[in-house]
Amino acid sequence: MFHVKHKSPHILLINPWITDFAAYNFWIRPHGLLSIASLLRGNNFRISFIDCLDSTVARKRYGDGKFYKIQIEKPSPIKTIPRNYSQYGISEELFREKLSHMEKPDLIGITSGMTYWYPGLFKVIEIIREFVKGVPIVLGGIYATVCHEHAVKHSGADYVFKGVGERGALKIIAERVGVELRTPNSAVYHAGMHGCPEPHVVQGELSNNIDSLPYPAFDLYPQLDHISIMTSRGCPFHCSYCASPVIAGGFERRNPLKVAEEIEYWATYYQVKNIAFYDDALLVHPSEHIIPFLREVKKREIQCNFHVPNGLHIREISREVADLLYCCQFKTIRLGFETSNELTQIETGAKVDNRSFEEAVKNLKRAGYLEKEIGVYIMAGLPGQRVGEVEESIAFVKDVGAKPILVEYSPIPNTPLFEKSKKTSKFDLENEPLFHNNSILPCQWEGFTLTDFRRLKERLKE
Repeated sequence: MFHVKHKSPHILLINPWITDFAAYNFWIRPHGLLSIASLLRGNNFRISFIDCLDSTVARKRYGDGKFYKIQIEKPSPIKTIPRNYSQYGISEELFREKLSHMEKPDLIGITSGMTYWYPGLFKVIEIIREFVKGVPIVLGGIYATVCHEHAVKHSGADYVFKGVGERGALKIIAERVGVELRTPNSAVYHAGMHGCPEPHVVQGELSNNIDSLPYPAFDLYPQLDHISIMTSRGCPFHCSYCASPVIAGGFERRNPLKVAEEIEYWATYYQVKNIAFYDDALLVHPSEHIIPFLREVKKREIQCNFHVPNGLHIREISREVADLLYCCQFKTIRLGFETSNELTQIETGAKVDNRSFEEAVKNLKRAGYLEKEIGVYIMAGLPGQRVGEVEESIAFVKDVGAKPILVEYSPIPNTPLFEKSKKTSKFDLENEPLFHNNSILPCQWEGFTLTDFRRLKERLKE
């Protein structure tokens, strides 16, 4: 049964399950949803929060690890894929229990991740409809933006929010529950709980500057062992396979000193030890951003383990940057190399070349990183790509002295490479987001089969 509600609007925010053939928790947090939570709290909304992915088991040294999972039936479009399909995150029973003990909300906001994870999102909405009658559901996030028409038609949400914009989401939520947002010069946002000081005060109208956003409401987690950080939004590059321009639009950065201040806050008041950067362009123009940030981390003597699962731009890893990364305890280093084939490098965006890669690895090793600590992403399954190109890239990375990591290409609507993918794929990429799943190698062909890919994966384990 729901409790009797109070006067101020109650908003329930949900991060849904992942449904996939494989998933791993690389310090995942729903950053945008938690930023919206802080904005809502700053406008006197009461917030409840359920993260269906807050269920990591078998944690590793730095807090990453495997999700709790349960095998489920595959959706009909991918029935023939000969792999087990699972729902990752908390149990359905626990989700229902959380809903049953909650005050009835005035509105429910749900975020979304990868386009092909939508079955987990649909399941969340289905269960919500069982518990709550007449409460509007607002859906946002990556799937809602990239596959907007599909989400509008099939998700069951009352409103599908397209694009990135915490303030836009705040406005939509306020309008839907009939609340007027705070007037200029009166807005105070906070992430502080449990007696912690309010770290971030914003006065005046809500500007579009991302430095004016409050810290995400990570304190909503009962146990906070890791967080994610965004020091920028978007990317100045336009790689043909990447959705960053589609999702974020332009490129905007925070003040690097304010980023260090935020990290110090979470490390000091919540004893957070592991922080993952999810920027698409963390190192671009290093003298303006990453270098002053890292110097400030050193100055404040912040003791955290930092991780960059999204991958770093290789051309910016100078000797100074490498030394600072090592000194400031960046433990998980990932480089976005993609391929050693020079023609493919140019065709996909020209953000890297082999000589820059060799120099970056040399600088990282000189700084103190071991070969096994320098993970290098190599993309497999690009439309028309031959298996030999990937084999050559693996050999090149090993020869330079780093660790190759294979990542399967996922076709993303509205990216330059998507049209080519549709022409080469045997799957209906246009109408079924489940076929965007990189695990099925959507652009496989006789020159690069799924069997070829699995062979390469096994060889890397040797």
